[in-house]
Parts: sequence; C-alpha cells; structure tokens
Amino acid sequence: MQLLKNIGKTALVASLLLGHTGCTEFLAEQAPSNLTPESFYTIPDHAEAALASVYADLRFMGGGAGIFSSNWQLLEAMTGTSTTETAQNSDLNNLYGLVHDGNTVHVVNYWNGLYKIIAQANQVIAKVPPITPMPEAQKRKILGEARFLRASAYFTAVRLWGDIPLITNPQTASSEDFFPKRSPQEDIYKLIVEDLLAAEAAGLAWMDQSGRVNLAAVKSQLARVYLTMAGFPLNRGASHYKLAADKALEVITYANANPGVINLFPTYEDTRRESNKNRLEHLFMLQYNAVVASNPMDNMFPNFKPVTFNGPGGTGSTVPTLAFYNSYEPGDLRTRDQEGYFYTTYFTNGSGARFDLGAPYIFKHFNRVALGTAGVPGSRVNNLNVPQIRYAEVLLMFAEAQNEVGGPTQAAYDAFKRIRDRAQLTTPALGTYTQNSFREAVWKERWHELCYEQITWFDMVRLRKVFNERTRGFDDFVGHINLSSNQPLQAKHLLLPLGRQEMLNNPNLKPQNPGYPN
Repeated sequence: MQLLKNIGKTALVASLLLGHTGCTEFLAEQAPSNLTPESFYTIPDHAEAALASVYADLRFMGGGAGIFSSNWQLLEAMTGTSTTETAQNSDLNNLYGLVHDGNTVHVVNYWNGLYKIIAQANQVIAKVPPITPMPEAQKRKILGEARFLRASAYFTAVRLWGDIPLITNPQTASSEDFFPKRSPQEDIYKLIVEDLLAAEAAGLAWMDQSGRVNLAAVKSQLARVYLTMAGFPLNRGASHYKLAADKALEVITYANANPGVINLFPTYEDTRRESNKNRLEHLFMLQYNAVVASNPMDNMFPNFKPVTFNGPGGTGSTVPTLAFYNSYEPGDLRTRDQEGYFYTTYFTNGSGARFDLGAPYIFKHFNRVALGTAGVPGSRVNNLNVPQIRYAEVLLMFAEAQNEVGGPTQAAYDAFKRIRDRAQLTTPALGTYTQNSFREAVWKERWHELCYEQITWFDMVRLRKVFNERTRGFDDFVGHINLSSNQPLQAKHLLLPLGRQEMLNNPNLKPQNPGYPN
C-alpha cells in the first residue's frame, strides 16, 4: 500500500520529467511551475516520488486501445490461444488475423509505454546519486529498483522489435541523440544484464509485500533473460542455459529453506485473491487499487453474460479457443470450473443462481471479492493486481534450463512435477523421459500454466516453436496455423513493425522491420 500512497506524488513528477516545467525547492514554497529536473532532486522524498512515477507508468499495459480492447491484448491475440467474441475493434482484429502493421494502436501504445518507463527510470538513475544528505542504503535501493524497471522495459522492447534505440541518459530537445538510431540487440541485452546485476547487489529484501521490486523478482528476471539469450535470436546456447538454471535455482533454494516466504499457493483460487497480493507465489506484480486504477483485465469477461454485479456486460474480446482449453490433459485441475484457470458456469449478476456460460472463459484474473460469488455480492472495487513473475514460472524455467544443460536430472524433474502435482496430474517416472521428451513436456506445461499472463508470445519467439493444440506437440513457428484465425505465422511475425508515426518523427529508425510496409 505504501507504493500506491507514493503514487499520489507522481503527477507532479511526471509533468516535470516529461517536459520543461518544474519548481525549485518546493519545500521553500516557490511556485510549482518553476520545478525543473535539476532543482527537483534535492531530498530523499524527491527520489521516492520519482521512483513511484516509474512504477505508475508500468500500468500502461492496462490502458485503452480502442473500443473493447486494452494494450495487454497485443501479447495474447497473436499467440493463437485466444479469440474474440466481439469484432468492433479493427486493430485487435488485425492482431488476431496476423495482419497488424505500424499503425496498429496496440503496437504504438506498447512502444510509447515502454519508452516512457525507460525515460522516467533514466531520470531516477541520473539524478538520485548526487542527492545529499541521503542514506546510502536508501539510495542503493532506489537505484536498484529503477535499474530493474529499466531493464524489464528494455527486455520487453527488444523481444518485440529487435534492434531498438538504446537510451540511458535523460533527454532534452538539445541532446545529441535526440533522434537515436537503433542499436544491435546484443547491446540491449548487455545493458539489461548490467542493470539486473546492479539491482541484485542493491540490498533488496527477498520479498516486499508493498509491491516494490524485491530480490526474488530480480533473480527470476535474470533467469528469464538468460533463458531468452540461450535461445533465438542470440543463440548463446549451453552457457546461458547454465546461467538461467543457476539463477532460478538460487530462488528455489531460498524458497525451499523459507517455504512460508516463497512457495506455490496450495490452490489456484489463492493466486487470484486480493489478500495474497505480493505474497508467496507472486514474486512481482503490477499494483492496482481502485483509488488509483482498477484491475484492467475486464476484456476477459464473457460477452453479454451476467457474471458480475454489472449484469449482462463484458466485452469477450479475449476468450480461450476451445482447442486450447481441450488441449489440457483429462482431469487437469486447471480446467475444472471455477477451481482452475477457466470457468464454464457462474452466478447470475455475480452472486445469484448458477448458470451455464456455454463455453469456457478465462477465470485466472477473476476477482470474486470485487465481482461477486455464490450468495455474496461483490464489493464493486477491483483491487486485484496483475501477476508479472510467479514462482511457478521459476520452477519451469529451472526445469527447462537444467534439462538443456544435462538432461532431465532429478532436480529438474522435481521442479516440473511440482507444477503437475498442483494440477492433480500423474507425472511419468523420471526414467521414462529423454532430454527431447522432457523438453517438450516442460514447454507444454509452460503453455498450460502460464497462459494469459502475457508470457506465451515470448516463448514462441525464443523457441521458434508453437504448441499445436490438436497434436499436443510442437510446430515450427513459421507455418504454424493459429487456430484462433486459421492464419499461418510468417517469419516477419517474429518481430513487430515499428510505429509508422514514430518512423516519420525519427527517420534514423529506418529501415522498417522486414516484411512490413514503411
């Protein structure tokens, strides 16, 4: 909650950091309109407020992208695991149909949102070190958090667009690189790793129930980065699979020694309880509170079905394909109505008589407290956070990476089996797996465990493989048919196009990514 309280200061900071207006030493009651980046960063409270503005900017992913759509749907529509019950949003339809281009609003909004985070983090990283007096421990922590947030934004951006501008200092219209060129992906990853290693050494607590960056999140993000670097497009291979396995194991080792601090939740219902925010399995989350912003996942509600206090509402613009839902193993608890990640019935207006929805819908982000449940009306205040890193993913990262290092070891098998145990599935004995069969078993578990958390698309890109719901195997990325639209993935889809207006504003970004019109 402290993080959300600090966000009250961020409107002032945001206007300061994005423009040339500002106030000198507002504690001396000089006019707020005189605030500047140079005069603002003078006391520790300024540093905390500036950092809070970076956290606030993370919520761009929940912003609107036209009628019945949100920015986050960019990373779901292209996977083929979801479809839409509404067709009013042409940009979203283009993503489902794999015909998006540099004018698609979700693409534009993601670029703008990520580079705003980077710009704000650059301000913190540049301006906080000279603040005096300020406790060194507080300063290191703030800088570590800011570097994690910058690294994470760059990590998303480089996976979406490939070569991108590398900006590490605050910019003004007079900056030499105000119209930056694109840097090679290797340089972007170098900064990402440097930032995360700095965050790892910043003295952060293993977990932080206020929602701020913690050591478990940093180590888990490093494991993600190393795992990605091991695959496409960098192809670092064995060395980085080893780095990924070792970093994930550090989190697992701590969790095994401190199961009350980091662990899997006993039930899937626990993963979507407001009271469990920033705890146990939730290593890092986007913070939501209705006073500032409500949970942004409403587009997963069934269209015109009365599943909440609002009655027959919702947009149905991200709903699971029946093929993906049916691809789970028989008896998988994750598909059981209202117990796992889907629901096929609910209660009229959230708390009335049970009725059949007629199809499976995504229950993963459904907040019973806010929206209602059997006989209990909802509070109408949706404070549920959005998961970004779960311990379940750490276990699967370790299993995958360790298998690539030395085949299906007992430790890799145990991590994999924990995910299946919670789903109440029987796991074949370790000796029945080869390295190849264990690899695909872990990949499939990632598709089924981490679906609808904006992760699957990045798996498709780094693996160049896509889960085939009908064969239960894996196809090559290029040529795989997305059953949501019956359209094949092409090589150009491995990267997004750069926004057309951004390229007009900055000709140094040319050429456009292959396969897309300029």
